[in-house]
Amino acid sequence: MAVFSEGEHRFVDALSRLAYANPFSPERINLEREALGGDFNDPSPVWSQQVGLADDRPNVRKLASRAEQLAKKIRKKLCGKVPATDSELALYQDLCYYVLYYCYWPKMNTMVEPALRDGATSPSGKVAWWKPYRADFAHYLELPARELPSRVEPDHLLACFFQIRQAFHHIFTFLVGGSMPAARLRAAVWQSIFTHDMRRYRRTLYQRMGTITTLVTGPSGTGKELVARAVGMSRYIPFDAKTETFSDGFCGAFHTLNLSALSPTLIESDLFGHRRGAYTGALEDRAGWLEKCQPLGTMFLDEIGELDAAIQVKLLRVLQNRTFQRIGESEDRHFHGKLIVATNRDLATEMHAGRFREDFYYRLCSDMITTPSLREQLADEYGNLRNLILFIARREIDDEAEALADEVLHWIDENLGCDYAWKGNIRELEQCVRNVMIRRDYRPTASGEAGPQERLITRMTAGTLTAEELLRQYCTLIYAKLESYEATAGQLGLDRRTVKSKIDRKLLAELKSPNGGTD
Repeated sequence: MAVFSEGEHRFVDALSRLAYANPFSPERINLEREALGGDFNDPSPVWSQQVGLADDRPNVRKLASRAEQLAKKIRKKLCGKVPATDSELALYQDLCYYVLYYCYWPKMNTMVEPALRDGATSPSGKVAWWKPYRADFAHYLELPARELPSRVEPDHLLACFFQIRQAFHHIFTFLVGGSMPAARLRAAVWQSIFTHDMRRYRRTLYQRMGTITTLVTGPSGTGKELVARAVGMSRYIPFDAKTETFSDGFCGAFHTLNLSALSPTLIESDLFGHRRGAYTGALEDRAGWLEKCQPLGTMFLDEIGELDAAIQVKLLRVLQNRTFQRIGESEDRHFHGKLIVATNRDLATEMHAGRFREDFYYRLCSDMITTPSLREQLADEYGNLRNLILFIARREIDDEAEALADEVLHWIDENLGCDYAWKGNIRELEQCVRNVMIRRDYRPTASGEAGPQERLITRMTAGTLTAEELLRQYCTLIYAKLESYEATAGQLGLDRRTVKSKIDRKLLAELKSPNGGTD
C-alpha cells in the first residue's frame, strides 16, 4: 500500500510548495490552480484589500478542508506501519503544517487585529489555546515509531505561524491598491520579512534578519513609512512554552525619527543620546533611541538622504559593529534592534555629488524596497483610483464614504482627467479628497502637472509604450538636449536619417517650451 495515491501526491506536492510561497506573488495563484484542478476559483491576479468586501478566499478554504481530510487519512496509514520514504514523510510534514496553520488561523486572528486597534504591537498574556495546539501538533507530527525529517519544535513553529499571520495582516492592511505595481510592492515587503526561501528562514534566518538594514526608496507621498511599519511590526517573536506567552520585548517596538525635521545636533542627540554638559542645553544624561531600542524593536529613520556627513560616519559604525557612544562619552553601547531607513532622494546622484558616503550606502542597501508612484499605479489600472479614494474617504467620513468617493471621483474626471500626474502621490490624493469634501474643489499647485520627461518615465515603468513609441519619444528627448541629428545618432547608435524620421515635432515643441524641462 502506497502512502499517497498519484492524485494525492500531486495535491500535496503543490500544497507543499504553496505553503512556502510568497502569498502576494503570481506563483500563489498558479499553485492554488495546480492543487485544486477543476475546483479552482479563478481570482483576481492581484490579492488586495477592497473596501466593502470581505477577505473572501474560497480557494484557501477548499485547500484547508481537503488538506485536513487527507492529513487524517495519511496519519492512519503511517501509524499502521505503511512504508514511507523520506520525501513522502517530508510531504506529510508540510501537509500537517498547513493544516495546523489554518486550524489556528482564526485564533491568531483574534490576537492580531484587536491588539492593533488598541495600539499594541505584540500579543500579551497567556495564549489560551497553547495546550490544544500542542496536543494537535503531537497528534499529527509525533507519530509512534516514526521520526519525521527536519523536526521543528512546536513553540518555534507557533512563533513562525504567528509571524506569518502578523506579516500578512500588516501588508494586506497597510499597503492597499489593486494595480500590479502595488502587488509587486506587497510581494517585495513579504520577501524583506521572510526572504525568498521560507524554509531557510524557519531554520535559521529568523534569528538574523534583525541585523539586516532595509532601505526604502521612492517618491515623496508613496507610503514609505507604511512599508517600514509593515516590515518592522512583523518581526519574529519567540514563544515560551513554559510560561505559554510570547516574548514581551516587542511592546512599543517601532520608533520613527524624521531626519529632515531636526537639526544635526538634535538628530545626534536623539539617536545616540548624550552626557550631561556635552553641549549647551544638555542638562542631564539622556539615552538615545538606538539605546532604548529593544532586541525585537525597530528604528525607522526617515529622509536618510538628509543626514549630515559627520553623522553618517557615526551611524556607519552602528551598521558595521552595532556599537555607538553617547555624545560626550567614550563608553561603547550596543544597538540590538533592526534599522529601516527611507529616502525620496536619488542616492546615486547624492554620492556622485559627494553629499552621501559610498561606504555608508553600501551598508544600507543589502535589502531594498522601492515604492511606486500613484501615477504608476493608475497607469496600470486606472479603476484602482476609486478604491484608493474610498479608503481615504472612510477615514474622513465613514458613514457616507461611498457618496463622498463618488463625488471626488466625478470631480477628478471632470477637472483633472485620467492623465493628471499626481506629483504628490497618495498624500496629494488625500488632500484632494479633503478639499472636494469641504469646498467641492481642488486647486493643484503648478508643479502638480507632469512634464514630458515624467510622462515618458511613467509610461515606460508601466509598460504601456510600444517599441515604436518608445523610440520616437526617446529620440526626441535626446535631440532636444543635443540639438544635432549627428550627435543624437552617435549617442543612440542609430543612423542620422533614422533619428530625423523619428522626431516627434509636437513633443519637441513641448520640450523646448519654457516649462518643458530640458535644461
